[in-house]
Amino acid sequence: MGDRYASFANSGPGRTLVRRLGLPDPPPLRRYAPGDPLVSGPVLLGAAPGGQLAGPTRHLLVDAGVEVLDRPAGQEPAAQEPAAEKGSGSSPPLAGLVFDATGIGDTTGLRALYDFFHPVARGLARCGRVVVLGTAPEACPSPRAATAQRALEGFTRSVGKEFGRGSTAQLVYVDPAAQAAGPPALTGLESTLRFLLSGRSAYVSGQVVRVGPAPADARPADWDRPLDGRIALVTGAAQGIGAAIARVLARDGARVVALDVPAAGAALAGVANEIGGTAVQLDLTAPDAANRLADHLAGRHGRVDVVVHNAGITRDKTLGRMDPGRWDSVLDVNLSSQERINDVLLDRDLLPDGGRLIAVASIAGIGGNRGQTNYATSKAGVIGLAQSLAPVLAGRGVTVNAVAPGFIETRMTARMPLVLREAGRRMNSMAQGGLPVDVAETIAWFASPASAGVTGNVVRVCGQSLLGA
Repeated sequence: MGDRYASFANSGPGRTLVRRLGLPDPPPLRRYAPGDPLVSGPVLLGAAPGGQLAGPTRHLLVDAGVEVLDRPAGQEPAAQEPAAEKGSGSSPPLAGLVFDATGIGDTTGLRALYDFFHPVARGLARCGRVVVLGTAPEACPSPRAATAQRALEGFTRSVGKEFGRGSTAQLVYVDPAAQAAGPPALTGLESTLRFLLSGRSAYVSGQVVRVGPAPADARPADWDRPLDGRIALVTGAAQGIGAAIARVLARDGARVVALDVPAAGAALAGVANEIGGTAVQLDLTAPDAANRLADHLAGRHGRVDVVVHNAGITRDKTLGRMDPGRWDSVLDVNLSSQERINDVLLDRDLLPDGGRLIAVASIAGIGGNRGQTNYATSKAGVIGLAQSLAPVLAGRGVTVNAVAPGFIETRMTARMPLVLREAGRRMNSMAQGGLPVDVAETIAWFASPASAGVTGNVVRVCGQSLLGA
């Protein structure tokens, strides 16, 4: 299941051969381990004239223990920055670049991006982080402002593909109401910055995240264990991505209810015992499954704070050769079961105010895939579920988000034909497959109480796949 090519490419002889022949060069990624600092060095913060978020962002980063350097757009870099780029000066390389673009009100103002990033683009450390803050185009006061803010998406996605060496680039659109309210309403931005700047987002790049205002009490007492006291349900938890999700949520303090089909009972019990959670064996396609699950949650815990819909299956065939059973089973497990569970949990008030619904989609639901019309339909439906349900539940403070994994190293992808497997691994900005923990870390960010202002998002965990945005 390991990536032998990546291991070879990062060996001494492999590095020489890769560079000489111009082969894909998968960099070692900086992933989070408990006790790691948020970033490995200083973060440079800049802003376009009139930006609303530079001050609050500085406050949030300093509070998180980040060393923040400042340089206004258009100002030449300080003398130590070129030395830091070469690794020969006393200052460490820049671990991150954060730019407040909320002040860009027309297309001429986009020059501020060049003025800030051009002098330091080659000075970003390996696995560095780039975050641009903007205002969603639909919330802008004029068409010119909306045009300029939409242009930020092309910029950040290009930076994600250009900077290389394991670096990532993201665009965060912050709701004007949160911008105006300042730090008390920006807990969602703080949660998002902590995720995007850290090793937790190693395989997330080129994404657009929308953040709204959050209640002041959403900030956790302990950022290392934000889910303390929370009950989390993870479906499809016996192995692979589901098991990784269960482990990460437990690490962050949650009491995890791990669910899978009876046939996976032994593996499911192993995961539940490992994390100190409980196991539920249940076939989600059974007519009474949603009510049986609700009965269990009500009887054992009285509620469920975080629901992660991860259970999914594939039954691949081209459409002309697909029998009805393959279509029906995939749509039922991957999509309809989620709707049934949500309906029952909400109807019985088992998901309290401030709850989290998180669904696992797929890039197949965005770009489609030959031989997977059933799977792609179900995963596109999952995205639709998150986007349509988010505004409905906003009044209760319940957030609804989705993750869309790309090529992740699992038993399923290990069984793919060699050529398809290698294409999946290399056709992204990281030139490698992701790990189940990469999906789990993204879900943990959505699950955090601090992410109260983060809803209706679909974030791809795909290393910025070259297929699509």
